[in-house]
Amino acid sequence: MALFPPAANRVRSSRVAFAALSALLTLLASAASFAAVEFPYDRELVLDAERLGRVKRMPMLIVSPNGTATLKLWCKDVPARVQISGNDIRIEPGPLPDALPMYMSDGQCSPERMQADTDMLATLSEMNTWQPQSGGVLLAGAATLEFRPSDH
Repeated sequence: MALFPPAANRVRSSRVAFAALSALLTLLASAASFAAVEFPYDRELVLDAERLGRVKRMPMLIVSPNGTATLKLWCKDVPARVQISGNDIRIEPGPLPDALPMYMSDGQCSPERMQADTDMLATLSEMNTWQPQSGGVLLAGAATLEFRPSDH
């Protein structure tokens, strides 16, 4: 004689199937929400680092959804092309311009800051992954850089 009558077995297997289906749907929904995390386009993202000298200017990254970007470095601004696919990122900076931005004077950019611009361009061009980080992004490659949303 069976422990449970046939009708009770069907109810039990329906409950197990419903629980399994609910768990699967929850898993799929959380995976979809994780995949929906989008790069923070059209936002000023400021490098989370110590200031270099007395000048308040910090490197910034601004990326448009079409892939055009501006890299505001320690002294100079550089146009760039950014390709994002999932968590992969590729940054192709343009050449470092000879002239300073109009609002900066020659005394504001020390040789140390000018070298930091060159180094930052090289580091950014080596980035290959990104992940969301407190409203900003964490870029990784040969080094790791955190860019947070600008507060101004």
